[in-house]
Amino acid sequence: MTERDRFPHDDTAPLRPTGGAPTGGRPAGDDQPTTAQPAYPAGPAPTGPPAGAAPAAPAGAPPRRGRSGFAAAVLAGALVVGGGAGIGGAALWSAYDDDGSSSTGGSDRTTSQVVSTSDEPAPEGSVQQVAATVLPSVVQIEVTGSQEAGSGSGIVLSSDGVILTNNHVVDLAADGGEITVAFNDGTRADAEVLGTDPLTDTAVIRAQDVEDLTPATIGDSEALDVGEQVVAIGSPFGLESTVTSGIVSALDRPVNVGTDDQQNATTYPAIQTDAAINPGNSGGPLVNMAGQVIGINSSIRTASDSAGSESGSIGLGFAIPMEPVMPIVEQMTDGETPTHARLGITVGDAATVQLPEGLEGQLGPQQQPQQPEQDSDVVGARVGEVTPGSTADEAGIESDDVITKVDDTMISSADSLVATIRSYRPGDEVEVTFLRGDDEQTVTLELDSDATQD
Repeated sequence: MTERDRFPHDDTAPLRPTGGAPTGGRPAGDDQPTTAQPAYPAGPAPTGPPAGAAPAAPAGAPPRRGRSGFAAAVLAGALVVGGGAGIGGAALWSAYDDDGSSSTGGSDRTTSQVVSTSDEPAPEGSVQQVAATVLPSVVQIEVTGSQEAGSGSGIVLSSDGVILTNNHVVDLAADGGEITVAFNDGTRADAEVLGTDPLTDTAVIRAQDVEDLTPATIGDSEALDVGEQVVAIGSPFGLESTVTSGIVSALDRPVNVGTDDQQNATTYPAIQTDAAINPGNSGGPLVNMAGQVIGINSSIRTASDSAGSESGSIGLGFAIPMEPVMPIVEQMTDGETPTHARLGITVGDAATVQLPEGLEGQLGPQQQPQQPEQDSDVVGARVGEVTPGSTADEAGIESDDVITKVDDTMISSADSLVATIRSYRPGDEVEVTFLRGDDEQTVTLELDSDATQD
């Protein structure tokens, strides 16, 4: 049984035409690295790093874009996850409380109700109709740890309580914490973690003793176009059932929000949107105008210079696309350890030289600290260490090669390569183009799995 069998999924709607979208799915001229920050939720702030199908198209529309258009720019620096656990959020929420008291779990809050001001049904394809369709499938998630508390959002995947969210939303519960889910109708339930995946910043939980929930419909994130209208739903600053709207600003933006315990980068090819996403939106859905979930709202760029500050939306939000993570969601739902595709190399930006001492031999594609610039006219991901026996080793890729393309995706940096490889699954066959000095070479290889990593 596949994830499309398990969860509501719409593959029947025709795809919108791709005409006019810039190469790489992002606005022309936007080639500068940007700095972003995870959005912290209503609750105490973390002390460490933050932990689909499109509307109908005219007949004869071109085929969907697939994986061929990853953006060249890289989000580096203070990328902040959009709604895990945060102290500043609690202070902000207390300012809204009638009695002025501080709130950590939100148990006294009421659930916002969708009120119709007209007897007429919502116009087809309107934000109003999308909200009415999707709100019953969105929850607020409240997490209490031993010393901290926070909140975020989640997406109902099954009628018996399977819920998708961000790893950084539920991370506080890793050491015996408690998770409570608040539904759109005002009811609440305890929840347990079924699985977490720091590398894609996703997690699956199950609400206890619930039935007849309204599952969200999963759409096709690979059918999106730049400029397409989207809606974000979640609980910014603890304000549950909040709806915002905007457009897809760019596609396949490499977003790096940190590393896991093994120093592998949490990097994904994000959907960029100007829909307002704020602290507490993390884990909630980004949906198309057919009411289908095409992304998980996860991080924002902030204008603040401080990664720990409680900044709000400046129109640069980032969502994890659904298509690449659904196999991982399926694994977590089944209680399995998530697996990821890998080349078996360490990488840095092409403008770097040899790896720092002590980092040799680390497994999996990941960004290394930058060294003094060299060959600055070369754009790509420079290979550091090649793991003996890995697929890259067997294909003849060597240290100091510069990877410039994977299939039709141009590689501009280490993060770009990591995000691209994360969009594939172990066992997929890809074509890798690289430079060895001035000599361009192309090899075809089958991606390894990190399930074999020691």
